[in-house]
Amino acid sequence: MSAGVLVRRSVRGATALRGGRLWRPSPYQAAGFLFFLLMTLAYWAVPLCCDAGQHAAVVERLKADLLHPRHPMADLPGAGSAYYSPYALAQGLFARLTGLGGWEVVRLAGPVNLLVLLTGLGRFVRVLSPRPWAPVLALGAMTLLWGTERAWWSGYLGLMSMTGNLGYPSAFAIGLTFWAWALAGARARDPRRVRYVGPSGLRGLPGYAGLGLLYGLVLLVHPITAVAAALGAVALVAGWQRGWRGAVAGRWALTGGAAVASAAVWPYFDVFALAGDDSVDGMHRLLYLDLPGEFWLALLGLPALWLRGRRSSRDPLVLMFALDCAVVAYGWFSGHYTYGRILGLTLVPLQFALAVELAAPRPWGRWRRALARTATAGALLGFLTVHAGAVVPRPLDPVGFEQPPNWPTYEWAARHIGPGEVVITDGYYAGHAIAGYGPNLAAPAWPDPSLDERERGRRVADVEAYLAPGSTRAERATVVRRYDVRWLLLTRWRPVPEEAVVVAWSERTGEVLARVG
Repeated sequence: MSAGVLVRRSVRGATALRGGRLWRPSPYQAAGFLFFLLMTLAYWAVPLCCDAGQHAAVVERLKADLLHPRHPMADLPGAGSAYYSPYALAQGLFARLTGLGGWEVVRLAGPVNLLVLLTGLGRFVRVLSPRPWAPVLALGAMTLLWGTERAWWSGYLGLMSMTGNLGYPSAFAIGLTFWAWALAGARARDPRRVRYVGPSGLRGLPGYAGLGLLYGLVLLVHPITAVAAALGAVALVAGWQRGWRGAVAGRWALTGGAAVASAAVWPYFDVFALAGDDSVDGMHRLLYLDLPGEFWLALLGLPALWLRGRRSSRDPLVLMFALDCAVVAYGWFSGHYTYGRILGLTLVPLQFALAVELAAPRPWGRWRRALARTATAGALLGFLTVHAGAVVPRPLDPVGFEQPPNWPTYEWAARHIGPGEVVITDGYYAGHAIAGYGPNLAAPAWPDPSLDERERGRRVADVEAYLAPGSTRAERATVVRRYDVRWLLLTRWRPVPEEAVVVAWSERTGEVLARVG
């Protein structure tokens, strides 16, 4: 967060011995601290859902074996899985040292990721503008100015989506991206300012290499965020760097080389092989179909961005927005819809340009007052239509705001299932959550580079055949033997096979756990 203010006063007595300096927090330090407390409580109040089961499963596999983890969700080798990043490895090591489970580690990761995110945002906005209220307004714009329909994807940092994805690697990667942009922007704009945005160890030539390692870490932790991070770096350097002498070009080449080299030597998976992987493109088509309703409020930042473009055609935020839009368009026209995942960071130039403009000292002209009123109305509209349920407790909710997802937990089932034992389930929630407790699925819910998608498709088909109403006992036994299945976790409307023995059931969902094999 931005630095606090030191105030000199004429003092006497013991205070005079300390030089009369009283520390006063900056506006962003105060606002950021309150936001940290509020968002941490909101995140902890909501049951983990959606992708959290996958990330908890990754922690469980690394907790069992740091060097050679199994596939996150299946009884298969895990070599080549992109989930085994340095971030996940640190979580696995933490789980081994503390004895905590995957779900607990993901839950605790939320405040840590939020701290990285808030400090990175403050540093980056401070590079864009010295105005003390700019980071506060940037935080408000980033969390509220999205749309009037809920955008719930990993890497989206609206107030509502934060209640679900703060513990994900994407949140950590975006925080690192803000730090990387702050350091890159300071170097490009004025290398003498680097001391104000980073530790002294990141100055000089080694600092450019260290910056490259930071970008390499973003690439390993969340590759799609790294696309936006790299585009932002290009925009900052192209916009602010002057005098492209050989030494200057060499320093930036060192940054790029360090990023590529650090990612290339990571032993758990080949991050560059992911560029040709299209296994998750289909599911990301929804990103484009829902784009207008989920993002239109961010367009309130267009006037501020346009004004920056008029002042300088090389403004970094303008270049960043143009490059991001080009990649998003490429994703749509090429069919590689996964590139739409950078949409969350595509809004940042709009949101931050608006924040910097509205942080200007008064008196304001007519157009800036109109812009402020419009932005305030947009933020209020976004809060009331989408985000209010994230922070307003249900007992205090006067109108019935839309709440975050409320998924069931599966501790009641996991206590009967041994680590690594294989489960067949027909439930959507169970299929996304149960592996996070340590069991494996016969058919993983998500694609993964360590498992050929055709093999995953065969497993899905076998599970569907097992669960088909007309399946015979012999056909089911074949599937059980093929995948060494030990458990069935079935929804209340699915008949339990005659050969299965019911062990437990959920009072909330009516789901049944039965033993087979």
